[in-house]
Amino acid sequence: MSDEIPCEKNAELRKKIQEFAEVLKTQAHTLGEHGLDEREFYHSGLFRGAIERIRGQFSASMREKRDFVALVLSHMQDHDFIADWESAGEANRHDYAVELNNGRTAIIELKGCLDGNNTTIFERPPHADEFVVWSVCSNQGADPRHNLWSGIHTRLSAEVIDRQQQIDGVVVWDWICGTIARPCPKLRGREDRLTDVGPYRLPPPCIYLFPATVPSPRNNPKPRINQLADVGILDAMHRCFGGEDAELNYVGIEVAHRGAETVRTTTISRGGVVRRKSDPTPIRRA
Repeated sequence: MSDEIPCEKNAELRKKIQEFAEVLKTQAHTLGEHGLDEREFYHSGLFRGAIERIRGQFSASMREKRDFVALVLSHMQDHDFIADWESAGEANRHDYAVELNNGRTAIIELKGCLDGNNTTIFERPPHADEFVVWSVCSNQGADPRHNLWSGIHTRLSAEVIDRQQQIDGVVVWDWICGTIARPCPKLRGREDRLTDVGPYRLPPPCIYLFPATVPSPRNNPKPRINQLADVGILDAMHRCFGGEDAELNYVGIEVAHRGAETVRTTTISRGGVVRRKSDPTPIRRA
């Protein structure tokens, strides 16, 4: 089994979600005081409309995600791991600017579960000394391994190469980490590794270090991978929340020409062991 991220989906919870969804589909007409019989209920559009409304309310708002990031960055500032931070605002193509203790500027792009096309929408600003993507996946039923690989290999590696958009690292970390919905292997027998931040108790983040330069088939086919000291915001997170060096992930991206196509091979290593490696995959743009 691939091991691109230590955690995995809670199979029992997913099964319960599927079972409850079936019950909801078949018994929804018994809920509420809509005054419709079973046939009228399902033909009226009431059920579908209610589901779409709930779905929209969950997906449209970034408020909870932004509140979580604000708590984490404020905690880091309060404990002197970063100097300052600010929300970049809607006018910018990124979400947060962080002033590191050494005066460098780290830019954070906030994303969801990484398996959607929104992952490819980002722009590294000229003033960024460092640029990282932070995945906050608030879907308890999501598969972290599928999302992580889909994001890093299928989407981000292609953007790095095709658009020459350097990414220094990725963080996968949110308030569901370490809960029953997403058990964290880092906490097995190590409950002391949890850090209290506002209403949350957080395990150390999952950190992925990317190549230090943009891969190029002719001039830079296999660039060196950043080390933790190269990316100050990730180093600060790692130290602030008690990460261990053996838990760091290293993303190698090798690019080449194969006939008329440009292909890339993505490798994720952790603890000196290759956890997942792709075949050479063509970069195809819509």
